[in-house]
This record gives sequence, structure tokens and C-alpha cells, in this order.
Amino acid sequence: MSTPYELSDDMPVYVISVAAQLSGMHPQTLRAYDRLGLVSPGRSQGRGRRYSMRDILALREIQRLSQEEGVNLSGIKLILDQLRELEQARRLVAELHAEVAQLRVELESTRAVAARLAGLRRTGSDNRSGLVPVRDSRVPVWEPMTGPSSGSGQPRGDK
Repeated sequence: MSTPYELSDDMPVYVISVAAQLSGMHPQTLRAYDRLGLVSPGRSQGRGRRYSMRDILALREIQRLSQEEGVNLSGIKLILDQLRELEQARRLVAELHAEVAQLRVELESTRAVAARLAGLRRTGSDNRSGLVPVRDSRVPVWEPMTGPSSGSGQPRGDK
């Protein structure tokens, strides 16, 4: 959402009387469906039910399954639960596809670097190819201590 005035389908905004009108059901039916777990609306601070557009669409689907298809409420609950699981699985698959695509890009980049380094090694060039050694300037370079007359073992800075 780009502005505070835009609403997502999941935002619980409709009071029960409006949700009942939008779904074509009686408010008492909506309460019963909430108790059965068919639709779980959000709650206001005063604990009043607040329905989202997604809840309204679910209520319409419940009504369709019940009246047109003859499915009982326990069957409807199973169908809705399966649809929620399916949607969750689809989101996970989409996330995994995106992650695999990113990993493929990184793998190809790594392969290109490895091929470049292997080529440099085969040709025997040390640093004539334009590769620049990288050292983090924030990390001090330490002189090795080989004996009592050697350096102080202190950082020598950039030389």
C-alpha cells in the first residue's frame, strides 16, 4: 500500500452488519461461522468483529457451496482449510523459485570467476592480467615475529 487510504483485501474494516449485507447473510449466521472456525474475522479493541474483503469473499463461497453444491458445514470447513493450505503452498513455491533463481545467478557468477582464475593459473601470469590484490585497509598488517631481534610484533600500517 502506497498511501494510508488504500486498503488491502486482508484489512479487517467491516463491522458485522456491513459484512452481513455484503455477503447476503444474517449477522447471526456470521457469528455461527466464526464459532465454527469457517471465517475468523479480526477484532477491534472493543473485541467487536471486523471483517476484511477476503472474509466477505469467503462468506460468499460458503454460501455458494452450501446452497448450490449442497455441501454441509463440516465439508465446507474441510474445503476451506484445504484451499488455505494450497494457497500457502503456492506462496512457498513462489518464494523457493525466486531463491533458486537467485542462487543460479550467484552460481554462474562464481563459475565465471573460477574459470577466470583457472585460466590465469594455466597461463602462469601472476598479476599481469589486471587483477588487483584486495586487502581491507581497516585491518592492520602484522610483522611476523621470528626471533628476539626481529620486529616488535606491532602493526606496521600500510607500506
